Amino acid sequence: MPVNNDLVGREFPPTAPYLVGREKVREFARAVFADAPLHTDVEAARGLGYADVVAPPTFAMVIQDHTLQQLLAEPDSGIVLSRTIHAEQRFTYTRPIVAGDELSGRLRVTGIRALGGNSMITSEAEITDAAGEHVVTATSVLLIGAETEGEAQ
Repeated sequence: MPVNNDLVGREFPPTAPYLVGREKVREFARAVFADAPLHTDVEAARGLGYADVVAPPTFAMVIQDHTLQQLLAEPDSGIVLSRTIHAEQRFTYTRPIVAGDELSGRLRVTGIRALGGNSMITSEAEITDAAGEHVVTATSVLLIGAETEGEAQ
């Protein structure tokens, strides 16, 4: 089944709130080699005016992943995970993510483009805090490879 072009414009319900933990921020910072003290040291972060440690910019992917799981679970999507590559990622921040934030994401499919026999799906996850204030928009492009001859439907 090819990627369903009717996905364009589809919006998904907000994800369950995700409480950003201090140790999760520290672990993520270590994993991505973000060694600035504001990512691991509470006092360093507070000295810069933040309430707690600040997540590296790509941490938003943790919350965005919850929204992408909704898209991947759509039975009519035509998306086959084994043929899917995460092709592009962008983040547009209103403010940094800080430990203690409670964040939810809401995904909207903004475009599908054919590329040979492949499809590129662009989506935006609007990530907001517990007060409903915008924190970051995470834009993702998934490349879905074409079906191969003899592939099971």
